[in-house]
Amino acid sequence: MKNDPSGARRPAYFSFPNTLVYRGPDFVPSAQEPLAYRYYDKKRVVLGKTMEEQLRFAVCYWHSFGWGGTDPFGEPSFRRPWHAAGDPMAQAELKADVAFDLFRLVDAPFFTFHDRDIAPEGATLAESNAQVRRIGDVFARKMQETGVRLLWGTANLFSNRRYMAGAATNPDPEVFMYAAAQVKNVLELTHELGGANYVLWGGREGYETLLNTDLKRELAQLGRFLNLVVEHKHKIGFKGQILIEPKPAEPTKHQYDYDVGTVYGFLKAHGLEKEVKVNLEQNHALLAGHTFEHEIALAGALGIFGSLDMNRGDEMLGWDTDQFPNNLPQVALTMYEVLKAGGIGQGGLNFDAKLRRQSIDPDDLVWAHATAMDLCARALLVAERMLNDGALPRHLQERYAGWDSASGRAILQGQRSLDELAREVEARKLEPQPRSGQQERLEHLVNSYF
Repeated sequence: MKNDPSGARRPAYFSFPNTLVYRGPDFVPSAQEPLAYRYYDKKRVVLGKTMEEQLRFAVCYWHSFGWGGTDPFGEPSFRRPWHAAGDPMAQAELKADVAFDLFRLVDAPFFTFHDRDIAPEGATLAESNAQVRRIGDVFARKMQETGVRLLWGTANLFSNRRYMAGAATNPDPEVFMYAAAQVKNVLELTHELGGANYVLWGGREGYETLLNTDLKRELAQLGRFLNLVVEHKHKIGFKGQILIEPKPAEPTKHQYDYDVGTVYGFLKAHGLEKEVKVNLEQNHALLAGHTFEHEIALAGALGIFGSLDMNRGDEMLGWDTDQFPNNLPQVALTMYEVLKAGGIGQGGLNFDAKLRRQSIDPDDLVWAHATAMDLCARALLVAERMLNDGALPRHLQERYAGWDSASGRAILQGQRSLDELAREVEARKLEPQPRSGQQERLEHLVNSYF
């Protein structure tokens, strides 16, 4: 039994009585223990860190507790207690109670939230912010009791109709100011709760048609907004990362944070490449015409890799389906690129994923998160083998060995002119001979790790 916000006793929301534990690959489900971790042994050391430190799992508030199970053609299919009529703040506290119960059951070390996920919007911004702060106090108490930490917070700058033409990029400066005030509140709350990051997703920062859009002006507005956030981060002493989450489209036709390359160019243009990193998602990468591994590798190469939303898209559908990960080879290649990029750092693996609309049982939330966590742990072990075996890194070293020679280094260091290079090639009558890229052999090698 649990306490509800009125002080009465209520039945437990989930049927699982105890926190899931690691039982090993040979675990056999039973009526008494239908689910356990086969691979997620959080204390196991992988490449110098525990699994818990390498993966830093987070449950997201919005899809798991805020979303009602709607789609463009259907009404909400979930019937959560906090979706019912009643005092909105009492419902928000009930939702927090159930959320922390899920965090406990799946043994998730982190969670993430938008302000509108955790508290209802009030009649004024001051009232809205106060309600967010009230639930923030609930979070602080529950975090102290459970040890669960905040991976990141963010402000919802896309749902309310005031943001239909964007927040930072809105043609009305009053909307820009409103969004800035909303971000200030959530950034400060994230700081007070010890959050490791703060995320900005520009869901409405884009356009539907150029006929009513001043691109140059809107990009300048977005740059100024992001600088304001960074300036305030330093003012309040927030040590977390500021993250942008790229996505090419949906809900707008074109979003300004299209992909990693676009975001990096934007950051360079506004002097922010040392201040802001990216939070990446597989489905967003697909929509931009990339693989998840590509976006992680590029972010790592550019020095802006920050964190991951660990969900997936349906490759037969051209929209953001936000499904829990279930493809081991895909996730293993993802973890391989994460490790090559130096690890997840202050970021984490946030399950920005939602149940399917027909998965209406409360326990479906437990199954979805736990099986996804186990899959990611198994993928981490595969990625560890890929690195420790050394064959893939060795192939890269051999393929690019010429650039490590004295001549190759001199070219890259600007010590050779175009004239010099041309004269040397002509004098030596040099005709380079191509070498095999061995793609099929390498793909066979990767498959052998499974």
